[in-house]
Amino acid sequence: MIVGGAVLAGGASSRMGRDKAFIEVGGRTLLDGAVTALQGASASPVVVIGGDREQVLAAGHAFVPDEYPGEGPLGGILTALRTLETDLVVVLACDLLHASSLAVTSMVGALAEGDAAVPIVDGRPQWLHAVWHRRSRSVLERAFAAGERAPRRAAAGLSVVEILDGSPSWYADADVPADLPTEP
Repeated sequence: MIVGGAVLAGGASSRMGRDKAFIEVGGRTLLDGAVTALQGASASPVVVIGGDREQVLAAGHAFVPDEYPGEGPLGGILTALRTLETDLVVVLACDLLHASSLAVTSMVGALAEGDAAVPIVDGRPQWLHAVWHRRSRSVLERAFAAGERAPRRAAAGLSVVEILDGSPSWYADADVPADLPTEP
């Protein structure tokens, strides 16, 4: 199967107070970390959905405008599924603190028969760190057209593989300044 990757970078970052994609942690931006994790897992192509076009391009990444800006992550997922002509599309949020190619590889490997694979951390699905089969698009589009904006509810009609292994740190994100690690 051919695997593509997308990083969602179109959120408002209102709780963080600044664009999360370009926050530096450990000497690189969160966006660079997510892109590197996808590339390290052999996803190709890798695109950034939404966000600051000029900054994304200046960072050397492929930019795709979000077809539904301001409509939440489901619109970004649909944009990725429409843009990438691959069998599987791995979608990561831009605010992952420790994005991991091992996590991406694990998700792709888990999706043998289902429509989507999502890691479960502390009993909660991590929908912005998931892999989607192309065939999931029509179900997600119908849910979106009906007004749904949350990936977890839109995926209710899909066969979803839950991933229970891996390090919880792979899925840790930064929503507010207190979530960011303090650097020495």
